[in-house]
Amino acid sequence: MTPNRYFLVQAYNNAWANHRLLGACRTLTPLELQVTRTSFFPSILHTLNHILTVDWFYVSALEGRPMGAAAFTPELPFLDFSDLEREQRAIDRRLIDHCRQMQDDDFACDIVIPRANGDQHEQADRLLLHLFQHQIHHRGQVHAMLSGTRTKPPQLDEFFCASDRAQTVRRGDLAELGFSETQIWG
Repeated sequence: MTPNRYFLVQAYNNAWANHRLLGACRTLTPLELQVTRTSFFPSILHTLNHILTVDWFYVSALEGRPMGAAAFTPELPFLDFSDLEREQRAIDRRLIDHCRQMQDDDFACDIVIPRANGDQHEQADRLLLHLFQHQIHHRGQVHAMLSGTRTKPPQLDEFFCASDRAQTVRRGDLAELGFSETQIWG
């Protein structure tokens, strides 16, 4: 698998996992989303907003238009779940589009990330790896918080395995996302 294909498939898998998690969270009431729970952030909604704002922060840097600290103001940009879900889907698409456009040489490019104490410089491939790890980490926290609700946490620990293509297990999610099997499996 080429670096371009690897990161593109990671971006599709990231969007799919967010889709599954947000679908489960959509069944919760606004109060259930905001109630204080045990985790790094105090609620499901707060954690989902954090995932989104960090995506804004890093994807904008990857695109060469870094938002910097503005990505985190306000800390909770969306109290309405449908607005948050819409924006998460939009940033997931931007990440997919960015990975689709990258060429092999682009993965070694220096990405400038504005920080309070000066600019951070990171190679694009390492920044993407960090971003995907960040997503996985915080989705896991939301997954755990869902265990304390009436909503069953969704299956998130799978990837797009070659054997899945012959099965119908992912087709509904892929159709909802507007993804084709060719985009996922080549």
